[in-house]
Amino acid sequence: MNKIVYLDNNATTKTDNGVLEEMLKYFGEEYGNASSQYTLGMNARETIENARSKIAGILNCMPKEIFFTGCGTESDNIAIAGTARRYKNKGNHIITSAIEHHAVLETVKRLGKEGFEWSIANVKENGIVDLDHLKSLIKPTTVIISVMYANNETGAIQPIHEISTICREKGIYFHTDAVQAAGKLTLNTKELGVDMMTLSGHKFHAPKGIGILFKRNGVNVVPLTYGGHHEQSVRPGTENVPYIAGIAKALEIAVNDMEKHVAHIAPLKEKLKRRILSEIEKSTLNTPDESVCNTLNVSFSGLEGESMLLSLDEYGIEVSTGSACSSGSLEPSHVILAMGRDHLTAHGSIRFSLSKYTTEEEIDYTVDRLKEVIERIRRISPYK
Repeated sequence: MNKIVYLDNNATTKTDNGVLEEMLKYFGEEYGNASSQYTLGMNARETIENARSKIAGILNCMPKEIFFTGCGTESDNIAIAGTARRYKNKGNHIITSAIEHHAVLETVKRLGKEGFEWSIANVKENGIVDLDHLKSLIKPTTVIISVMYANNETGAIQPIHEISTICREKGIYFHTDAVQAAGKLTLNTKELGVDMMTLSGHKFHAPKGIGILFKRNGVNVVPLTYGGHHEQSVRPGTENVPYIAGIAKALEIAVNDMEKHVAHIAPLKEKLKRRILSEIEKSTLNTPDESVCNTLNVSFSGLEGESMLLSLDEYGIEVSTGSACSSGSLEPSHVILAMGRDHLTAHGSIRFSLSKYTTEEEIDYTVDRLKEVIERIRRISPYK
């Protein structure tokens, strides 16, 4: 097999051809600025508002509750920092979980330098938030809770509806980072009961550089940037028309074809898991049963994730040792550590994340080469 076997779709996905086609005309003949009052500008504005309405229909919310941003990280920052700063007279306490993406964790830590208090909810051994512990952290001053929908490293699905119920009862705003959920789980904001939700286009076959923030009407935020009226002044700056058209098309495809794609991906993930656990000794599963269809995280005892990653890359197999945003770090995965695994186990973890383009041939090829790689590395490893 000479082509690349791409199994790092939680880091980014290939842009769908239908999405590219949707975007192309906005780089050419329809290049107007949506703030301009002449025809080209009005065409651009219509494109944006059509995309907003389409996304609102998918998320079961009002169009004015949809905001376009540059990425998931920016959406997370607006939701958490913007809400905390806006309602600091109500309370200065924030709760998040131990397995959040750094876009959330670093935002919360930064707010700590501004005088906010923050608490971290533990997760159980399966990587799912401990609701009893989360509830014990709530104070009269708690203003916002942020817990992700599906974990980017293990795929563990979090009890979002249960947490939203707790928040409603306590009068606390609830945000969920749903970046890894699009095309895999329901995004119905009414059913989930969330006040804010983050999506990132390049996780569901739109291009990089475009994100979505759902913000329930009535929840106000302090913006991170200033300079214009765009996006109701929540995210000022000239709108990225082609990418907005693209993310709307990608979300439409992801949701409309979700049942078909899950039916294709889930059996491939199960085959990958079955073969690894049965054919490779000293392998530990880090992904629970309650997980999204495409994500599998496994630790290999006595091995370094980086060495496995580089060795697999020689065979054209692209995987990850954890979050792509942490790939330059030698620190073990904070997610795997939060599950109670030791440092050696965390260092030896590999994340496989599949997509609608993954084939059974690629899964078999990956396991066959993985077995060779692990056997070779273990022969020279100091850890026995």
